[in-house]
Amino acid sequence: MRDLGDRVVFTFTKMHGIGNDFVVIGAMDGLPLPEDELAAFARFVCDRHFGVGADGVIWVLPSAIADFQMRIFNPDGSEAEMCGNGIRCAVKWFYDRDYAKGTTVRVDTLAGIKTVQVHAEGDRAVAVTVDMGAPIFDPDRIPTTLGDGKEAVEVPLLLDGVGRLTVTAVSMGNPHCVLFVDDVASFPVEQVGPKIEHHPAFPRRTNVEFVQVLSDSELKVRVWERGAGLTLACGTGACAALAVAARTGRTKRSALVHLPGGTLQVEWRSDGHIAMTGPAVEVFRGALEYSVGS
Repeated sequence: MRDLGDRVVFTFTKMHGIGNDFVVIGAMDGLPLPEDELAAFARFVCDRHFGVGADGVIWVLPSAIADFQMRIFNPDGSEAEMCGNGIRCAVKWFYDRDYAKGTTVRVDTLAGIKTVQVHAEGDRAVAVTVDMGAPIFDPDRIPTTLGDGKEAVEVPLLLDGVGRLTVTAVSMGNPHCVLFVDDVASFPVEQVGPKIEHHPAFPRRTNVEFVQVLSDSELKVRVWERGAGLTLACGTGACAALAVAARTGRTKRSALVHLPGGTLQVEWRSDGHIAMTGPAVEVFRGALEYSVGS
């Protein structure tokens, strides 16, 4: 990073986890921008015409309680609590630059500390297993008003212009609304997704997973991501889909989750936590000039 008065030049790494792409910026000496600039910066960087283009901006920052802190901002400037594909990319950035002391990395996120296992070839991370924590069905902690104070599992949701849907609300550190469909490829995700994201039953908005059960060990999922829209993949969404599918008896507690960008292995372990394994890929590195206050 170079400070040129009101202009700052950042070095960045473009990365993706099965097509969910991010601009990753290492700032192990601390944030180089004021807190009130982070949302505008994310909107600029994520723009696919006038910026770099991404589903989110990830900051890799120092932490007093973990190996590093990950902060992630959506294309609309909102900050997400957690991102399963994003954390794999952040850990790869951290590991490949020799910051890690071993193959186990602890990451400080807004959803708590996540423990991550790196699968390396030589000195490079090629895949990452993340302990995503336990799925949360408590409506107050998601949060959602669905379920009348009880767990919102297979409950009705009325949408203007759509009608009655059967949905389940769950948190993987961030809110999710999961619904099962017969054919996810033909379902109007682009029309239904934003209506659920902004439904008043979800006071912090929500991610939305449209799930097709292929077998008791395979799911096909499309995701409408809160603050980002239709994305090729969503790690927390894959975990939410598996948790709800297993909870409702549609699948076993371990499954392959196929998303448009690729496949994740998701397992709801006996300790109650969900483990997610998938790749992380570095695409290119570059430099970006940003005018503070623009």
